[in-house]
Amino acid sequence: MDPLLEVKNLQTYFFTYEGVVKAVDDVTYEVMPGETLGLVGESGCGKSVSALSLMRLIPDPPGKTIGGEVIFDGENILDVGMDDMRRIRGAKMAMVFQEPMTSLNPVLTLDRQLTETIQLHMGKSRDEARRDAVDLLARVGIPDPERRIRQYPHQFSGGMRQRVMIAMALSCNPRLIIADEPTTALDVTIQAQILELMKSLTQDLGVALIIITHNLGVVARYADRVNVMYAGKIIERGSAYEIYTNPRHPYTVGLLDSVPRLDQRLTDETGNAAKLVPIEGQPPDLVNLPQGCSFRARCRWAVDQCAVEAPTLQPVPSEGDEPHVSACWRTDELGAQALSYAGGGR
Repeated sequence: MDPLLEVKNLQTYFFTYEGVVKAVDDVTYEVMPGETLGLVGESGCGKSVSALSLMRLIPDPPGKTIGGEVIFDGENILDVGMDDMRRIRGAKMAMVFQEPMTSLNPVLTLDRQLTETIQLHMGKSRDEARRDAVDLLARVGIPDPERRIRQYPHQFSGGMRQRVMIAMALSCNPRLIIADEPTTALDVTIQAQILELMKSLTQDLGVALIIITHNLGVVARYADRVNVMYAGKIIERGSAYEIYTNPRHPYTVGLLDSVPRLDQRLTDETGNAAKLVPIEGQPPDLVNLPQGCSFRARCRWAVDQCAVEAPTLQPVPSEGDEPHVSACWRTDELGAQALSYAGGGR
């Protein structure tokens, strides 16, 4: 089976007065039809910028995609004209943005916002588009859709607004949905509902899904494969099972160490409350990246070579057929020292 999406050596920079911000720097990955891919990392690592680059929504100036390819359904969409790109967005590739209140137009009813997309991309009449929009609202779990479609975004809760965003993303039967922090600002119970909804819809419709998040619990439960990003680069990639049971990059280990787990002891050997292990320090300045490995200053496994030469993604032993790669000079040693995350909440 051929990949639905192939991202090759993608580079998106922001040209500012302080210097060039390398927000996405030589990122490569692929997404298969019907697959759920998790993109994980701290704030500022380049997750959202990479998604906006795929949709060609980077504001220019100051941002610009200066290199790489984005092969979607066999076509490099970085080379197509903007008119063609507008036909691709929504119809073939859709996005659920972080904050639904700012993504929905506050002065237009849901009726207008949903039907416009369907009429534009699907060529349907106003009445047909409205029927489809009502069906979509019902599908994503909004009660009394015939009445609520006439309402404005401010009349919906945060969770309901996010459901509307998902309905809009599904409105033209896209082949790929990019969900950028789809549960931001939602309470825990609503988060679970939204994620279960997205997963079930993608399974029922055969749609590929990219989930961008910093929540490792989300990735463990819903993703098939995982890309871990740091300082604009992918530093580890593998199946979700491999990433949780056999992490091979210090940053991945740090992310897993900092998450509370119900299967671990609540007290240490002295009887005191056990503490989470945070990742010390701050992410690097993307304008002035350090020589060598960008994670070196925060890494407890760093060696002299890390300060001189930046590691590249290299294969590591994997239990399954899915390739597992990591960008670390001490990958083999790390495999013996890192904690086991068997099960990973899946």
